[in-house]
Amino acid sequence: MSPIDREAHLNRWRSKPLAEKALLALGMLVIALALKPAVAVLVASAMTAVTLVGARVSPRLWLGCMTAPLGFLAVGVVTLALRIDAQGIGLAPGGFVEAGALVARSIAGLTCMLFLALTTPASDLVGGLGRLGLPSEIVDLALLMYRFLFILGDSAAAMNAAQAARLGHATARQRVTSAGLIAANLLPRAIDRARRMEIALASRGWRGEMRVLADRSAATASGLAVISAAIASIALTGFFV
Repeated sequence: MSPIDREAHLNRWRSKPLAEKALLALGMLVIALALKPAVAVLVASAMTAVTLVGARVSPRLWLGCMTAPLGFLAVGVVTLALRIDAQGIGLAPGGFVEAGALVARSIAGLTCMLFLALTTPASDLVGGLGRLGLPSEIVDLALLMYRFLFILGDSAAAMNAAQAARLGHATARQRVTSAGLIAANLLPRAIDRARRMEIALASRGWRGEMRVLADRSAATASGLAVISAAIASIALTGFFV
């Protein structure tokens, strides 16, 4: 089980209804994107507190999940803040304002999605999409792709450990060569594991539909009211900022 799956199953808000968590995450995401960047800062702060304090998600895992998206965000900020022309590299007019808005809205959206991912198992999310009417083929494909991403990650980690044990990381040149070998061998291994997974499913009588145990606890009127009030209060705050 991946650390994300483990945290999603063991956090304090695991048993809360999917509808309530989805309303909170998607409602906050909408107002972060629709209103001023200052509102996005409030959304990011609120969702961070809800995730780390309310659901008791591991701060180390949360920071680890934030690292890669923040790296992509840093590249986007540089391209907005700077300009390159015949006179060389300089500051773009209004670039810092646009970059600040991008950072605020991106971090707010990221905290909303991490809240949903780290408090709700993938089986619950997939089951919820199925109940909303999404075709079963797409639901099954999403579940298989999600699972297979972590299988590929485990395979890459095992190959990297094997190379390190054989002094494949002794020098910088060897590290580059080892990384190339992993990239070259990972795709054939992924295709082989996918074929074996398909054979295993067929041998167990799979007929095109994967059934999983999903959370079916119904949302309560009081829970939806509290979440709606929190979203509305932050949205109203945005009109006075």
